[in-house]
Amino acid sequence: MNIKKLARQATAVTCTAVLLAGGGTSAFAQGKNSVDYKETYGISHITRADMLEIPEQQQSAQFKVPQFDASSIKNIPSAKGYDSNGNLIDLDVWDSWPLQNADGTVANYNGYQVVFALAGDPKKGWDTFIYLFYKKAGDNSIDAWKNAGRVFKDSDKYVSNDPILNNQAEEWSGSATLTSDGQIRLFYTNRQGWDPANGFFGKQTLTTAQINVSQPDEQTLKVDGVEDLKSIFDGDGKLYQTVDQAFSGGNYADNHTLRDPHYVEDQGHKYLVFESNTGTDDGYQGEDAFNNKVFYGGSTKFFNEEKSKLLSSPNKWLAELANGSLGIIELNDDYTLKRVMNPLIASNTVTDEIERANVFKMNGKWYLFTDSRGAKMTIDGIGAEDVYMLGYESNSLTGPYKPLNKTGLVLHMDLDPNDITWTYSHFAIPQGTGNDVVITSYMTNRGLYSDRKSTFAPSFVLNIKNSKTSVVEGSILEQGQLTIK
Repeated sequence: MNIKKLARQATAVTCTAVLLAGGGTSAFAQGKNSVDYKETYGISHITRADMLEIPEQQQSAQFKVPQFDASSIKNIPSAKGYDSNGNLIDLDVWDSWPLQNADGTVANYNGYQVVFALAGDPKKGWDTFIYLFYKKAGDNSIDAWKNAGRVFKDSDKYVSNDPILNNQAEEWSGSATLTSDGQIRLFYTNRQGWDPANGFFGKQTLTTAQINVSQPDEQTLKVDGVEDLKSIFDGDGKLYQTVDQAFSGGNYADNHTLRDPHYVEDQGHKYLVFESNTGTDDGYQGEDAFNNKVFYGGSTKFFNEEKSKLLSSPNKWLAELANGSLGIIELNDDYTLKRVMNPLIASNTVTDEIERANVFKMNGKWYLFTDSRGAKMTIDGIGAEDVYMLGYESNSLTGPYKPLNKTGLVLHMDLDPNDITWTYSHFAIPQGTGNDVVITSYMTNRGLYSDRKSTFAPSFVLNIKNSKTSVVEGSILEQGQLTIK
């Protein structure tokens, strides 16, 4: 720990003593606000200076999510399930992720491409479970997708000696890899129940299982149950905020995240990169965050002006809670936790939520992507309808990461959320060669229309050359398409 950090902690202790002695909150606040500092915590940061450049930058066509023809959009024909009364219904399908090889390219599973997706009853807002969809490789029509049904049975979660799993209420997003011995290994988020009276999400835990899949005939894949279902990580408090830290003080406005585990391998080591919030040792939330020049970026003049503006802004309370991060842990060969590592990047004072962690190596560089929404941000000029994919590049998996396109902006979309062509959960899939990646997403918000369901959006192509990206003009592909060819 460096001298500046020790000094800040000493100041905080002194101010706390004043508060306890009857000095009042003003003495506490004045003491903390008088100490400006510069601390990276050894991680990269999404800065306020970069984000303030984005509202003007996003006007460029190179960042625009393509406009789609609403009349051509189809529900996924095979997206069928059952409601609570046992009636066959059309399902909403939103966040999805392909079965990938260790390098991030799309896996070929016995001639099939496999996608895991969140799906549920459009009339039940918290009906969120993982389904397996598949199609023959090379057939890119949305009609080609077949549905193998839910991956897990309701009873699968009752694993002995795993009380976290036993209390699972929903299955949230993750990733899947085809192992070297041909097995399907799924990583996902176990979301426990929440307290409706207080309105906060339940505990989120990174979780894994082996998914057994058989091929009873040439046209069919079948889920044959799961093995090795187990919890991996739910925060340590020091590098990653826990649910108890977020809510035990009664602050239910906090947006706690510990989800979207993305599997990646590097030099024979196994890792999960995931959405998270920083802990007490790497830049926690709270008023002290306003004093860290690193979170602002830019010049000293910019820091002073932006800090003053932020402290009097109606977004101050949101910025105070904002400590989003993309974390990383190392796994043992049996997919248990081996090592908790420093986050790859953090968004203190900017936003509490940077979602869908996605990282891969391409042409000698590591590329890190995340999705975020303007409604959760604290940046002037960014509105509630703005949706972003942000991206960063590095020479190594663990960073440091620098923003692509100077600010981190990769994709922007600002449609009315009621538009059926509204898209989110943009996900970049490397193709193995060249400079192009395929971007997938989902389209149409849940439960808005009787005949229109959340569905695979048309994919499109993003070109990446070193630190610059651009949407390839005229590159719209089929709904849910995973590869360019």
